[in-house]
Amino acid sequence: MRSGMVTILGRPNVGKSSLLNALVGRKVSIVSHKPQTTRHRIQGVLHDERGQVVFVDTPGLHRKAERALNKVMNQAASGAIHDVDLILFVVESGRWTDEDAGVLERLEGITTPVGLVINKVDRLEDKERLLPELEKLSKLRDWAFIVPLSALKRDGLSGLAVELFERLPQGEPMYPDDMLTDHDAAFSAAEIIREKLIRNLHQELPYATTVEIEKYEREGQLDKIQAVIWVERDGQKAIVIGKDGETLKLIGSNARRDIERARGRKVFLKLWCRVKENWSDDPKALSKFGYSGGE
Repeated sequence: MRSGMVTILGRPNVGKSSLLNALVGRKVSIVSHKPQTTRHRIQGVLHDERGQVVFVDTPGLHRKAERALNKVMNQAASGAIHDVDLILFVVESGRWTDEDAGVLERLEGITTPVGLVINKVDRLEDKERLLPELEKLSKLRDWAFIVPLSALKRDGLSGLAVELFERLPQGEPMYPDDMLTDHDAAFSAAEIIREKLIRNLHQELPYATTVEIEKYEREGQLDKIQAVIWVERDGQKAIVIGKDGETLKLIGSNARRDIERARGRKVFLKLWCRVKENWSDDPKALSKFGYSGGE
């Protein structure tokens, strides 16, 4: 049996969370097409006859970290590089950017083995274009391995799993067989609500929102949740609520269904929207809202 910790690292929007969910076999990290959807380090556990892999999904590393929230996200990702058995550096096939180069720079001097995962290869109409890309990327570092795959199509995952179990140390599982993530129900509910905000609000507004669970109670077969959506300005609050409260109702309805699906229980969800000016650049507010790195 083999067991170990594996960090999933990369710039925003390369599909790290989709890869985590595909490997674990269930949605443990929220996803959207918008960058910086993931704000926390999120652990997901792969159970296999060969052993257990504990993955750490990280926020996308980005060069511009002007606000306190961005700095905390970078700190969370950078901190996950240490004290793990293996690092997966995820890039997007056919698209190498300055931010990819920035992530690679952060890995300089790291002695932990780093495997390169080239994601989204399903978008390549001509698969022969992958060969020169593999040759180019192989020269950037002494990689432990290189695996092209599609997390969305779940193509190439078995090859990645082989590489992982070959390199993880022998050891007993760290988590029980029925545990897929280390986060509690309240955290998962907050993340699901935030995912619905990202998907239903346009432009930059989702980046000005966060979710706080004020109360999570279990009564028989019913989970009762009270949550606050925090924004930074009154105008943003009006948009989140929408005309006659329709937008907030839609977000709540979609979130409730996903929480029920995840928990396997009926859910009563009550949402409010409140204003906390400049919360994303306020270390005390970040700490209050559960962002590690806040003061």
